[in-house]
Amino acid sequence: MGNRGMEDLIPLVNRLQDAFSSIGQSCNLDLPQIAVVGGQSAGKSSVLENFVGKDFLPRGSGIVTRRPLVLQLINANAEWAEFLHLKGKKFTEFDEVRQEIEAETDRVTGANKGISPVPINLRVYSPHVLNLTLIDLPGITKVPVGDQPADIEQQIRDMIMQFICRESCLILAVTPANTDLANSDALKLAKDVDPQGMRTIGVITKLDLMDEGTDARDVLENKLLPLRRGYIGVVNRSQKDIEGKKDIKAALAAERKFFLSHPSYRHLADSMGTPYLQKALNQQLTNHIRDTLPAFRSKLQSQVLALDKEAEEYRHFRPDDPSRKTKALLQMVQQFSVDFEKRIEGSGDQVDTVELSGGAKINRIFHERFPFELVKMESDDKEMRREISYAIKNIHGIRTGLFTPDMAFEAIVKKQVVKLKEPCIKCIDLVIQELINTVRQCANKLATFPMLREETERIVTSHIRDRESRAKDQILLLIDVQLAYINTNHEDFIGFANAQQRSSQANKTSSAGNQVIRKGWLTINNISIMKGGAKEYWFVLTAESLSWFKDDEEKEKKYMLPLDNLKVRDVEKSFMSSKHMFAIFNTEQRNVFKDNRFLELACNTQEEVDSWRASLLRAGVYPEKSSVESESSGTTENFSMDPQLERKVETIRNLVDSYMAIVNKCIRDLMPKTIMHLMINNVKDFINAELLAQLYSAGDQNALMDESQEQVQRRDEVLRTHHALKEALAIIGDISTTTISTPLPPPVDSSWLQAGQGGGRRSPPPSPTAPRRMSAGQRPAGRGAPPPPSRPGPLGPFNNSGDSPQVPNRPNRAPPSIPRPLLTPHHDPDNFKIRSRRNHGG
Repeated sequence: MGNRGMEDLIPLVNRLQDAFSSIGQSCNLDLPQIAVVGGQSAGKSSVLENFVGKDFLPRGSGIVTRRPLVLQLINANAEWAEFLHLKGKKFTEFDEVRQEIEAETDRVTGANKGISPVPINLRVYSPHVLNLTLIDLPGITKVPVGDQPADIEQQIRDMIMQFICRESCLILAVTPANTDLANSDALKLAKDVDPQGMRTIGVITKLDLMDEGTDARDVLENKLLPLRRGYIGVVNRSQKDIEGKKDIKAALAAERKFFLSHPSYRHLADSMGTPYLQKALNQQLTNHIRDTLPAFRSKLQSQVLALDKEAEEYRHFRPDDPSRKTKALLQMVQQFSVDFEKRIEGSGDQVDTVELSGGAKINRIFHERFPFELVKMESDDKEMRREISYAIKNIHGIRTGLFTPDMAFEAIVKKQVVKLKEPCIKCIDLVIQELINTVRQCANKLATFPMLREETERIVTSHIRDRESRAKDQILLLIDVQLAYINTNHEDFIGFANAQQRSSQANKTSSAGNQVIRKGWLTINNISIMKGGAKEYWFVLTAESLSWFKDDEEKEKKYMLPLDNLKVRDVEKSFMSSKHMFAIFNTEQRNVFKDNRFLELACNTQEEVDSWRASLLRAGVYPEKSSVESESSGTTENFSMDPQLERKVETIRNLVDSYMAIVNKCIRDLMPKTIMHLMINNVKDFINAELLAQLYSAGDQNALMDESQEQVQRRDEVLRTHHALKEALAIIGDISTTTISTPLPPPVDSSWLQAGQGGGRRSPPPSPTAPRRMSAGQRPAGRGAPPPPSRPGPLGPFNNSGDSPQVPNRPNRAPPSIPRPLLTPHHDPDNFKIRSRRNHGG
């Protein structure tokens, strides 16, 4: 019953499957298996029952097999069955096995004829079986019947393909002999996934039910539609035999008698039948396992290496040890402190390459977002002139002043300084938000201990909120200090005498040459679809213009837009677009770009938008005022001044600009320093020095260090998986290197696959019908004899019939003068004897 090495090999694979099943995981290592594929009522169940020697599969009309059945046949001294989902319970009555399969199927799929890809694992121990692992799949059906879903064909096809697509799966394609082999669903599916026939074995059933005078000889001799591994014929019990409780042993004896007595099959009798199919399948499985074991070993070893360190930590883990909890608390707090500092100060390890976070984001807030908010608070030039003129007039009162009043300058400056409070407070809020996000990200590593994580977040966040109020008070104090005394003796202040002269010089030199301020990719959104739709260009912003090019090589310039009279406005994010947008427009209602009044630009993130807007501010392109502000200043459009008042207004405006530049420079310098000192550095020191003490005083440390349920499950799963992988590696190591294997059969002519419906096949008969009605010994001569062996290639090692007739020489001896329809096996009963004598040289 097969070689000893094979007998030892296949049980090891079954142990491998159990190693994975025991930890609740699917066996995703593609262990070698044999999938039984065929149409409904093709005889799949009968073939399986013949393997086992017992009736145990559900019977009925329509689709009965609705879940894959993973059937492991194991040679043993006693006979029983065992389900993996009922481990330890032995079934000695196979009627109970059938009932359990039906019950387990209904439990998952219900009673509405639906299907499920979740397999049922069944082991059958018997002294009458060889060691095989098979998967019985639902029969292929075309039309839904009764309560079957409309897409039942596609569901079954998808399930079958899920199993047979694996390169490590051998395909047992079951086809009834009383149907045309060219219409076989099983062969079609097998050819789809295995066009070279490397892992497909053909099984022909119902040979005893063929029409009288016909046979499947050309199919079994691998001539008609050749497969690389050939075909094996079997004769199963009929439905009448099954209902009559015909013993399977008697059925196997009847099958053997059928092949020995049939004139068309007796020369193939030693390579036909269920026992021979068992041996052939075992040998193919042995070869396949030997080929795939090295890949198994490397996969298992890589998984073991990935789990080794974690499993070693968990192996000596004692959850209730007080010293362990204390040590873990110290390590967690220390790690939290290190992570927080790395995220703020920057670090070379574990760098986030997706987005800015921590210190990098706070740096952008300091040097891009905060200056942008400061510039937004600056008054429009016309608005400033209006306020100065009103201040001058109100200070002079009923009189007409001769000199420019310095009180107007001080009033305007104080009003501008007060406006700085809002962007300063907003800057602190942005930094607070980023600090809390950083704390939350660092606390993710404490997820193992949910109470510790929650308490750590609470303590640190509370401290940040406490420092927030201190920082805001300090910043407001800085603004109040600026309001307390207007220092007109500052070295950078232009003074009254130089106000007009310095302002004109500043206007001339405000654009410091044509220096490049920023480069980057932007998408122009408002290009019509007729002209190609939204496109991405390489933009270059200088102090005088905004240009865009086809790409970053800057060779092909598309357009150059002067910055004169340009402003920036916000654009709401489109519902259909994932990009963030802003627009540039001309304050004098002119077209900005070709026929467009505005240029709509888009970036991938809001941070990029803010960065571009800050760069445009540096170039002198200011944001548009809100509609409320523009309405409030709308009454001044027709405001006019006499030349003397205009000179006073111009002088004070230049003085205000000069002094506010000094204040803005001071605030922009002091804001980051104040926030760093009062908040960021303080929070770092608090985490290093105070956090541990706060945690100890918060409550019970044992409760604080209780593990999460997910972590307990994770630890158990890692240990179980690691043990199962080690066991699987040990099992592979046990496999003998002396296991006998057979070489793969040579390729066969597969031109019938491409022949289509044209009928131009090279194989001798275009249909099995014609040759079945001829005598075995009086076939017409063909173009050439097929190469030996006449039986399927892989079955050679099991062939002990050295005296069987030589089939390849048979067709050339048929007399061409004899008409085909007149000779059949029934008209020439001595035909087979004559042929046998000729083949033996008699």
